[in-house]
Amino acid sequence: MTLASVKTRLKRQPAPTGMTRHAPMLGISLKLASTIAFFVMATALKIAAETVPIGQLVFARNFFGLFPVLLMVAFRGELGLAFQTQNPKGHLTRAAVGLSAMVCGFTALYLLPLPDATAIGFATPLIVVVLAFFLLGEQVRIYRWSAVGVGFLGILVVLSPHLGEGQLDNASALGALIGVTGAGFAALAMITVRKLCETERTSTIVTWFAGAATLLSLLTFPLGLLASGQAWVWPDASTAGLLVLIGLAGGVGQIFLTQSYRYAEASTIAPFDYVNMLWAIIVGWLIFSEVPVTEVVLGAMIVIAAGIFVIYREHRLGLDRTKARRASSPSKS
Repeated sequence: MTLASVKTRLKRQPAPTGMTRHAPMLGISLKLASTIAFFVMATALKIAAETVPIGQLVFARNFFGLFPVLLMVAFRGELGLAFQTQNPKGHLTRAAVGLSAMVCGFTALYLLPLPDATAIGFATPLIVVVLAFFLLGEQVRIYRWSAVGVGFLGILVVLSPHLGEGQLDNASALGALIGVTGAGFAALAMITVRKLCETERTSTIVTWFAGAATLLSLLTFPLGLLASGQAWVWPDASTAGLLVLIGLAGGVGQIFLTQSYRYAEASTIAPFDYVNMLWAIIVGWLIFSEVPVTEVVLGAMIVIAAGIFVIYREHRLGLDRTKARRASSPSKS
């Protein structure tokens, strides 16, 4: 067989399932679709949280969200491989940290207006830079440190309406502090995902997280009963529909997010995370009659500018976050 005939046969072979290709507009479209799906989930969650305990909402998000994820993995022909791992301890650690971020994120969504909770969540990529320096030994130069510093100032501006009077015993202040804590857990989850990406497939990381988080969230039933005397509630038809919607929308959003990074680089896709602020303002105003105060909008703009600069610098330095972002779950999703 000649070399020319071998090349011809290789060209005719179909691309393996899951192979990436460069299609930036498709990647951006999928990313935007994921933000919409996640805000459908956040809206349903905020409504359901009026009557359903947070632990039950977390379980619904992970349990019903598991089905779209498994369908995606099966469609890619990786269902059998997705459960194979050499690092179950790493996956359980990632699930525990990610679940903590989710609990905090959901609580912040319940206690705060949508724009406020969303803006506080933008602290996550800034905290990732700090944790990558201390935990992974990643070199961070003055440009990124400066951007992180400016971003944290923006977070302080966002927090000022909630903590400005120094009273920490009200729902607004509690929600703000829990939101910041959730951003920290979400950043730590991203660090654990980066470590897992060194040896594990994306489908394995996503599947193990969905399954492990579902099981771990069951622990909220006895914990909630012991802490407050309120275990899970038996939902009526409309509330049950909201719980299913929370999980399915979150799962579909995860699929769109994962797929978006197959078609474009992280530096192209990641800035569109900040479209979430637009959805937060629109949904908060139309459905919950929430109008963000000036400090929240100003602080969010500062954080967004800092976050985009960090993404730009990481792109210039050749730091590819595509695989880690593909395998991660946003703290409120």
